[in-house]
Amino acid sequence: MYEETERKSKMNVMEHAKQQVAAIVQAAYDKAVQVGALPQAETPAIAVETPKDAANGDWACTAPMQWAKPLRMAPRKIADALAAHLELSGTCFEKVEIAGPGFMNFTYAPSWYQDAVRTAVAEGKDYGRTRVDKPEKIMVEFVSANPTGPMHMGNARGGVLGDCLAEVLEWAGADVTREFYINDAGNQVDKFAHSVEGRYIQALKGEDAIEFDESWYQGADIKELAQLLVEQHGDKLLEMTPEERFDVIVNFGLPYNIAKMKKDLERYKIHYDVWFRESTLHESGAVAETVQMLTDAGVTYEKDGALWLRSTDFGCDKDDVLRRANGFYTYFAADIAYHRNKFQTRGFDRVINIWGADHHGHVARLKKALDAIGLNGSERLEIVLMQLVRMMQGGEVVRMSKRTGKSLTLSDLLDEIPVDAARFFFNSRAAETQMEFDLDLAVKQDSDNPLYYVQYAHARICSVLRSAAEAGIALPDVAATDLTVLDHADEKALIRAIARLPEEILSAAHDRDPSQLNKYGVSLASHFHRFYNACRINDAEPALRDARLALCLATVQTVRNVLGMIGVNAPEHM
Repeated sequence: MYEETERKSKMNVMEHAKQQVAAIVQAAYDKAVQVGALPQAETPAIAVETPKDAANGDWACTAPMQWAKPLRMAPRKIADALAAHLELSGTCFEKVEIAGPGFMNFTYAPSWYQDAVRTAVAEGKDYGRTRVDKPEKIMVEFVSANPTGPMHMGNARGGVLGDCLAEVLEWAGADVTREFYINDAGNQVDKFAHSVEGRYIQALKGEDAIEFDESWYQGADIKELAQLLVEQHGDKLLEMTPEERFDVIVNFGLPYNIAKMKKDLERYKIHYDVWFRESTLHESGAVAETVQMLTDAGVTYEKDGALWLRSTDFGCDKDDVLRRANGFYTYFAADIAYHRNKFQTRGFDRVINIWGADHHGHVARLKKALDAIGLNGSERLEIVLMQLVRMMQGGEVVRMSKRTGKSLTLSDLLDEIPVDAARFFFNSRAAETQMEFDLDLAVKQDSDNPLYYVQYAHARICSVLRSAAEAGIALPDVAATDLTVLDHADEKALIRAIARLPEEILSAAHDRDPSQLNKYGVSLASHFHRFYNACRINDAEPALRDARLALCLATVQTVRNVLGMIGVNAPEHM
C-alpha cells in the first residue's frame, strides 16, 4: 500500500518534493529534541511554500516562524537548530539555506531534474493525470441552450469553459459526466410553436394574413423553419386544428434545432455524454413528486390558486411560484426536479452548472430548495457564473455576421475563425471576468497570438526531432540517458516548468478555472523558446545532445497534453 501511494506521488514530482521538505524538517526536529537542541512541544503542521523569488531556492519552509510561540524561541535559533540536524542524503534536495528571520530555503539536487524529465516521458499522454482510488462522481452541465433558436456567443464561451473544466476535473481524478439539458417543455416551446406557425401562415398567405406578435421569436431562423414546413407540407397544416398543427410544428422544429445544435457543438469539439430532456421529468411525474416533497417539508403555501415556495424564508428577495393557478408547473419547479434527479436518482456526488451571470438570482433559491428536500444543495451544487463576452474586430464591437448580416452565432463564428482559436480564446479568461474576444488576434500568425505561440513551440520541437532523425541521430532512451549535464539555467527553468503540470491541473480543477491551463501553456512555451535560443541541441557534443533531446521529448509531451486538455490541435508543422 505504501509503495502504491509513493508511486502515485512521484508522478507529481513537485508534490513529492513538497512532501519531502515537510518530512525532512520533521525528522530534523525529532533529532534536535533527542539531543536537547530544541524543546519538545506540540507544534503546528509544517508549512511549505514556493518562494516568490527563485533566487531563494525551490521550496521554503516557514516552520521556525510557526513554532516560535510553542517552542518559546526566536525563529532564527529554531532554524539554525533544525539545519544542524537536517539529513538530505537520499532526498531530492542538495542544500538548505537559512534566510531572514528563519526561512529554510531548499534547493533541488540534480536527481530531481532527472526525475522530472523522465517522469514526463514515461507517463506520456497521461503525464499530469492524477489517479485516485475513489473518484468523486461529478456532473458538469453546460450550454443547455433553449432549442428554439441558434446558439449565441454566451453559449460559445460557456461551451468551452464547461468542456475544459470537465476535462481538468477528469485529469484531477474525478469521474466526470458532461450533460446538456434540453428545455423542451413549458412556455418557451409554446412561444416557439406560435412563432413558427405565424411565419408559416405568412409564407403561404402573405405578411398581412396574420399579425406577428411582438412577444414571439423574431429571428430569421423561425422564417427558415416555416419555409421548410411549407416545402414539406404545402398548405396542409392550415387544414388541421390548432392543436394538431402545434404538434407537427413542435415535433419537426425542436428535433431540427437540436440536431443543428449537436452538429455545431461537434464541430466545436464538444461531445456530451448525456442529452437530458426536460419533458421526461414531466412525463415521469418527477416534477409533481418533487413539488409534493417540498410541500411535505412545509416550505410551500397556496395563494391565488397557485402553489408558492417560501423562498424568502431562505433569505431570497421574493417567493417563487411552483405551480400556476392553471395547474402547470413552472420552469423553476422542473429545475428543482432536474437537480433532484442528478443527486438522488443518478447519484452524483457533486454537480457543477455553467450559467450566465444573469442567472445569479436563481442560485440561492435552487440550492435552498434542494436543502429543503434533504439533498444538501448548498454544499453539493456549484454554480459557475459566466460574464458576457464582447466580440471585437478592427477595434470595434462586432454583433452581426458579415456573411448573413444577422446576429453573430456560434456557427457564424466558426465560419470566420478556426475552431482551435475559438476554443483557446474563450478559455483564456476566468468565467467571472468579462472578456473581449479579438477576432483579428485570433487569426494572427505570429507570437502576438498566444495560441500560435504555444502551437509553434510544439511544431518547433517536432522540427528538432525530425532534424535529428534526418541526420541519423537516434532519439535517446530517456530512462538510460545521463541527464546530469542539464545544468544550464534555461534548461533547469524549462524542467521546473514541465514539472508544474500536475499542480497546474489540480489548481485549475480546485478553482474551477480552466483558463489557468492557457496561462501555463504560454509560460511553458516561453521557457522552451528561451531554452531553444540559448542551447544548441543537435550539433552539441553527443552526451549533451542526447540529454537535450530527452528534454525536448519531455517538453513536447507536456505541451501536447496541455493543448489536448484545452481541446486544440498540437501541429507538427507550422
